Amino acid sequence: MVQKEVKRKTRVYASAAVLSAVVLVSMVYALGTYPTLSPVTQAPNVSGMKTFASLDELRNYLNSTATNNLPFPTEYWQGNPMFAVPTAAPSALGSYGITNDYSTTNIQVAGVDEADTVKTDGQYIYTISSTQPTGLYYYYGYSSQSSNNVYIISADPQNPHVVSKIVLDNESTPQGLFVSPDSTKLVVLTSKYQYYPAVSSNEVTILPYYSSEFTSIYVYDVSNKANPVLDRNFTVSGNYFNSRMIGNYVYAVTSQSAYVYGGVVPLPIVYNDGTAYPASPSSIYYADMNQSSSYSFTSFYGLDVADNQGQPTNMTVLMSGASTMYVSPNNIYVAYPNWVNGTDVTAIYRVKIDGLQLNLEAQGSVPGYIINQYAMDEYGGNLRVATNLWQYTARSDVFGGQQSAQINNVYVLNQNLAIIGKLEGLAVGENLHSVRFMGDRCYLVTFMRTDPLFVIDLSQPNNPQVLGELQIPGYSDYLHPYDETHLIGVGKEATASDQGNFAWYQGVKLALFDVSDVNHPVQVANYVIGDRGTDSAVLSDPKAFLFDKTKDLLVLPINLALVSEADRQQQGDSAYGSMVWQGVYVFSVAANGNFTLRGTVTHLDPALLDSQGHLVDSNSYYNTQNQWITRSLYIGNVLYTISNAEVKLNSLTDLSPIASVNLN
Repeated sequence: MVQKEVKRKTRVYASAAVLSAVVLVSMVYALGTYPTLSPVTQAPNVSGMKTFASLDELRNYLNSTATNNLPFPTEYWQGNPMFAVPTAAPSALGSYGITNDYSTTNIQVAGVDEADTVKTDGQYIYTISSTQPTGLYYYYGYSSQSSNNVYIISADPQNPHVVSKIVLDNESTPQGLFVSPDSTKLVVLTSKYQYYPAVSSNEVTILPYYSSEFTSIYVYDVSNKANPVLDRNFTVSGNYFNSRMIGNYVYAVTSQSAYVYGGVVPLPIVYNDGTAYPASPSSIYYADMNQSSSYSFTSFYGLDVADNQGQPTNMTVLMSGASTMYVSPNNIYVAYPNWVNGTDVTAIYRVKIDGLQLNLEAQGSVPGYIINQYAMDEYGGNLRVATNLWQYTARSDVFGGQQSAQINNVYVLNQNLAIIGKLEGLAVGENLHSVRFMGDRCYLVTFMRTDPLFVIDLSQPNNPQVLGELQIPGYSDYLHPYDETHLIGVGKEATASDQGNFAWYQGVKLALFDVSDVNHPVQVANYVIGDRGTDSAVLSDPKAFLFDKTKDLLVLPINLALVSEADRQQQGDSAYGSMVWQGVYVFSVAANGNFTLRGTVTHLDPALLDSQGHLVDSNSYYNTQNQWITRSLYIGNVLYTISNAEVKLNSLTDLSPIASVNLN
């Protein structure tokens, strides 16, 4: 396949980083020119929030409140980051009738798309393939070598094939893809550590390189799938944190450390052909009462992928970090935990979004820690949040000091992010594993020895109440709606220990809960896969979950571990299994029935498998990670499973193989 350089239809965009305080959005202009803005008339009214009047004020603020410093002198590095332009390689274009019968990314909020490694429009599959060096050292993060490509694949089951390939910088980390609603734009998000050579008059430099991370948003015109054309290359400083797409608007959030060294404050920067344009201090929000030992610049960017001539927008907030993001059709909520007066507190910021308009409108906080985005939800103009909190109390025994215990809480906040309702002290001593908000209900799973599923009524936002509770073995790390009165749980089976107040987790567990009687929820079905050590990507990444009620289809990626009989006899429930297989389990599930296993699909080399389909040598497991299925989707009556090595097609009727596309 002959590669050719991607043609650029528009210029690279760069930020002038000058903020209009009326809307508090800085316009990023082409060619590095500075926009002309109307005079500032009135700062927005955000309680407790200010912007810096000058760089000196920002520097003084960081010096007086933070202890964050560079671990090496700034005189030891110089230079600007270098960004490789991705190249595309076309091949013959095949076509077939487009269908509306296809699955999409498993997202939290309808209409708010989330970046993922695989996307489809029902006719083509867009997938990131990051082939890695194999072996245990890579698996545990000891190798940075990789080959990163984005493939556009014809999904025609009669002739599936690679239509084109976009070659990414091998030193970058692909973060995800978006496809525009009309399938003419492909958005590729990447991050990259840039290393600079040291420059010093000293004969010996202990740290010869300085590194920073940068985030790039590449927008391709893919109206001709065989010839992707790069429309934009928008690169900013900072770690990629998260992103969403609503219609044609992409919203990306980055974060970078805020510090002072030698009187210098490295500001958020947008790059244009090696020229840096730092943000203006007057564009950076901060909390006047916030006290922290370290800070980060968290920057919000908006980009209209349908408008090649329009300017992206951005704004920045100085906060202690960013750990969780939830996005509704109208608001971005970013949260970060902090330690305040001897307890965990999570600060929350609300940024209103309207097209390219980004406005910081509120800040607030809740006690405890937010486990993931599913523990946040906007409904009826309020934000609902579930948290886990370590509570410290004085010991009453002769030893004195403090004792700690976990508690779980649910809070309701208004649009000003003030708490208007709360339910505290749930499941004392138990860890919070999963949360799902559905309408005026909250479903919450905690665990220590058993799995309590709580049903919480939020119909009166100022007075949340527990309606019912179910105690069963194991726990669910992810909850997914089956219908209005049933939930699917994915987690681990567990066996209570007779040696203490804990349980040994076992294989991956599917559970179906009936919550039609809110006072008495019941588990109507369950299915356990493998032994202790078995895992599923869904437990930490719900985008790997595929479910469609109308097709009676549930697909779960599984890394299978099995315990030998000898180990089970010797070690009991604590025995950890050997990894013997990776692939997907395909189920049917009915609200009043059981999980029915329809079959499995794997991408593992058949030469490595025994007669049972397991690895002959379990030690070869870590050498097969490029063949691990990470995503699955359906188009019509075909199941597509995707790994870094291939795309495989199977019939949904009986899982018989149809075809495969090699991505090596």
